[in-house]
Amino acid sequence: MEHEPEWLRGLNKSRGEPYNTEGITMKTIIIEAAARAAHETNRAWCLAHGDTSQPAWEDAPEWQRSSALAGVQGVLDGNGPRESHACWLAEKAADGWKYGPVKDPEAKKHPCFVPYDELPPAQAAKDGIFVAVVRSVLVAGGLLT
Repeated sequence: MEHEPEWLRGLNKSRGEPYNTEGITMKTIIIEAAARAAHETNRAWCLAHGDTSQPAWEDAPEWQRSSALAGVQGVLDGNGPRESHACWLAEKAADGWKYGPVKDPEAKKHPCFVPYDELPPAQAAKDGIFVAVVRSVLVAGGLLT
């Protein structure tokens, strides 16, 4: 890492990358923290808009956590909100999801399964919020500048 935050200094290093006592790299911990923070922020945004369908990170199904982690990787690769949504859409399409007026994970239907420009403003805002939260955590963790 180019910039090593204060809390990382002095930790053991393996192959030049900081890690904790379980051998998990700090990069992995920071990426998961960014995914968790973005997921919980998205959950709060949904609750504020009357959507109670989002489980807490700990209760989220594997596909949902994996999707958030993929979104973090996209931000690391330079994605903004529009690109983030396009990647999410491609990931969902590859997994067999389709448009549906109501989110239904069992039927693999989602109301946001549309191009970014067709999203309702509140839904497009979620992509911007996701990217902003992820970037904030990654900058604080020294993975982005």
